[in-house]
Amino acid sequence: MTIDESLAAFLRHLAGERRASPRTVTEYGRDIEGLAAFARERGSKAADDVRAIDVYLLRAWLAVLARRHAPSSISRKVAATRTWMRWMRRRGHVTTCPADELATPKVRRGLPTLLSVDSAKEVVEVPAGDTPSGLRDRAILELLYGSGLRVSELCGLDLEALDLPGATARVLGKGSKERVVPMGRACVDALQRWLAVRPRMLHPKRRTQDPRPVFLTTFGARIYPRSVHKLVRAHGASGAGRADLHPHALRHTCATHMLDGGADLRAIQEMLGHASLSTTQRYAHVSMEHLMRVYDSAHPLARAKR
Repeated sequence: MTIDESLAAFLRHLAGERRASPRTVTEYGRDIEGLAAFARERGSKAADDVRAIDVYLLRAWLAVLARRHAPSSISRKVAATRTWMRWMRRRGHVTTCPADELATPKVRRGLPTLLSVDSAKEVVEVPAGDTPSGLRDRAILELLYGSGLRVSELCGLDLEALDLPGATARVLGKGSKERVVPMGRACVDALQRWLAVRPRMLHPKRRTQDPRPVFLTTFGARIYPRSVHKLVRAHGASGAGRADLHPHALRHTCATHMLDGGADLRAIQEMLGHASLSTTQRYAHVSMEHLMRVYDSAHPLARAKR
């Protein structure tokens, strides 16, 4: 079996059986296609027979990549190759998994971009007026900050998933895992105002719109992540002087402010849809205000007169 044949079957497995997100399928496919191209360039037999893949070929490939890729990219390529080769071993296409011998590069995780409570409020309140675009943007910002949604979850949100009387929304997260998230009063109010004018968001020529999604473009189609990134940057620059603001920063800010308000990590994990608590624990390291309050109230030297 060639790498290309194995890859095609593996991607069908990811999309169908594992129900991986389209982005994961695309990235894993691109990574392994890179390995196939490298094997062909070197004239390796591995390109035509996956049983010929060995750890020396994999290390040579990663060494070349390391010259122009960050450790985080290399780490993802190692993970993709390891997952693929373990799948082949389970299917009997190979007898060993050389990717298990690869060392994963250490990735330094920077602190997330965060806003203060006042700055977050200013950003969310930037969209003004009663225009469809302005009301849509206000509802988007309220949902990103108020409920901590991923941008993909927000763009994929359908009208039938909203429960405005119950102040909840049903979202589809990573791995097609569904969860219910709460919405604040301001978020519900913003959504109600947007939904009242949503019928006006039509394609300028065809006068049509997609009836399913909550959020639409000015052409009446489902909004896409790039548009959300663009509007968050624009409102971030206007409201908080942060032209580097992105949707995930509002998610980080939501989690950190919840932690500051006394929420426990398990509750935040459930709300954000994190598969592992270790991901949620990252917010325990970024909330210095919360840390200082705990220190001042608990440590005896903090209460000592200076």
